[in-house]
Amino acid sequence: MLENHFLFTKKMKKTVRFLTLLLPVICIMLLLSQTVFAKNTYLINDQGKVTLHTTYATDPAQVLVEVGVELGEDDIFTTQPGLAVSEITVQRKQLITIFYGGNTMEVTSYGETVEALLERLSLLLTAEEAVSVSLDTQTYDGMNIIISHAMEFEESYVTTVPFETTYCYDPTVAEGEERVLTAGVNGHVLYTAKVTYLGGKEIDRTVVSKTVLVEPVNAVIAVGTGEDMKQHPNYLPDNLVRPQFVGKPIIGDGYIITPEGERLTYTHVDTFKATAYNNLDPGCTEYNYIGTLCRVGAIAVDPTIIPYGTRMFIVTKDGKYVYGIATAEDCGSAIKGKRLDLYFETQDECFRFGIRDCKVYFLG
Repeated sequence: MLENHFLFTKKMKKTVRFLTLLLPVICIMLLLSQTVFAKNTYLINDQGKVTLHTTYATDPAQVLVEVGVELGEDDIFTTQPGLAVSEITVQRKQLITIFYGGNTMEVTSYGETVEALLERLSLLLTAEEAVSVSLDTQTYDGMNIIISHAMEFEESYVTTVPFETTYCYDPTVAEGEERVLTAGVNGHVLYTAKVTYLGGKEIDRTVVSKTVLVEPVNAVIAVGTGEDMKQHPNYLPDNLVRPQFVGKPIIGDGYIITPEGERLTYTHVDTFKATAYNNLDPGCTEYNYIGTLCRVGAIAVDPTIIPYGTRMFIVTKDGKYVYGIATAEDCGSAIKGKRLDLYFETQDECFRFGIRDCKVYFLG
């Protein structure tokens, strides 16, 4: 009996020892099973379409299959582990066509900026090159990128130079009324320029030549003051012939009415000594100093006294000779100070004019 009890006790000790060794193994197996069969959460981004998926799967490819995301032959995905949610980003293959230097290239992108794509392809742009899209544009499938060079063309074009309008007072016109003395005519200038385009946009324009086709003619409009011209000392009625005034201008305070009826205004008057010349005189050519043709009305002056381009109305001081409207366009070695040299068509006219004191009305 005692022997049986001893055997039973021995068996119990073996059993307890076995269970003691087996328990840690069971715990480890339980822990491993919990790890293997734990659920994982993934955030899947497929070209902006975001899906949140929880699964026992640990292979990202299997996760994509579970949510129905199909990958093309060249499509790829990247993973980013997280504390609670892992990210899977699907990158679809994009075919990009680049037109550069007369060649066409088809390249692959997986979503990047145009600038990053060009840098990856080692296409470094120069200042003379332009891209058809902004460099920060994100690439997309089927995108066309055109890289163009600066191109220079020679262009000719005509511009209009609008005429100006000047007003003067006319006592022969009723007060408040207007009369056109000179009709205005627009001028036209032909330009030739070198124009540079970059990416279809003009970036530079350099004028290489300019030709005046038509000089503008300013309009002159008389505004009536309604004054009684019959009181003017040089008034010439239609039914009275006074030879001393035939062909003479009417010169009033600040205005001149020419024999042709044109109304001029002047700012001030001065006296100059005038001589006469012709382009046949020694040292003269067919052109004035400023490059215009010699002609009646283009006179020589001292440009330090009368600037080139100044318009004048010239009458001899004694009133016997009216030279009329003149423009300062020429000069001469002997024309210094208050001296003028009036141009005439013939040398006979020059001799007849000689040297005279003239009143010079500076036109406004």
